[in-house]
Amino acid sequence: MEKTKSAASPAIPRHVAIIMDGNNRWAKKRLLPGVAGHKAGVDAVRAVIEVCAEAGVEVLTLFAFSSENWQRPADEVGALMELFLTALRREAKKLDENDIRLRIIGDRTRFHPELQAAMREAEALTAGHQRFILQIAANYGGQWDIVQASQRLAREVQAGHLQPEDITAELLQGCLVTGDLPLPDLCIRTGGEHRISNFLLWQLAYAELYFSDLFWPDFKHDAMRKALADFATRQRRFGKTSEQVEAEARA
Repeated sequence: MEKTKSAASPAIPRHVAIIMDGNNRWAKKRLLPGVAGHKAGVDAVRAVIEVCAEAGVEVLTLFAFSSENWQRPADEVGALMELFLTALRREAKKLDENDIRLRIIGDRTRFHPELQAAMREAEALTAGHQRFILQIAANYGGQWDIVQASQRLAREVQAGHLQPEDITAELLQGCLVTGDLPLPDLCIRTGGEHRISNFLLWQLAYAELYFSDLFWPDFKHDAMRKALADFATRQRRFGKTSEQVEAEARA
């Protein structure tokens, strides 16, 4: 497992995952085109990165574009791709200056070659940084992730390097695109919806869920701090009783 620093305090999640929802509704409320909401959402990304880095979070994963989002209107998808390319080129320099490593997860094959190249360049620029990992999920789906992990294991079996009975939950988890990182402790969804929309399906099995009614462009510093404060009040039992968890904490 890759680590960026010593383990965070139990009250601070090591890995935060966020479903950034509500950009279009934010724009519609202001009689603006949908892409205006996505542009405004970039400021919220910066705010959340700042709060997480200051708090000692090790990994922040943002759901930027799902494998289902290709079904949106072509003009909106095109504008999103242009925004993604522009943001990558601009923000990668800031990440580099702040010792933040960028990783992009998902199936890149459907993206334009220019965008794919920008992804590689941004990752290479920040590859040596260890303060904090920012992970962007683009053309990502939790089901796709489990399928690609299963295919990797199937190829190992086919090659004779692995027996079917040797496949464990831990082995499959290691083949997920996040397999070298700690599992998410906290999953936040903005925009008032209460679902995880095919995001990190395996990885979120024991994550704490936090839902905010704020649209993503309005989810700034105070909102992120509120989510972290709420997480600090949760008792994470992982199938155990409260008494067991409390006894372990006292030991």
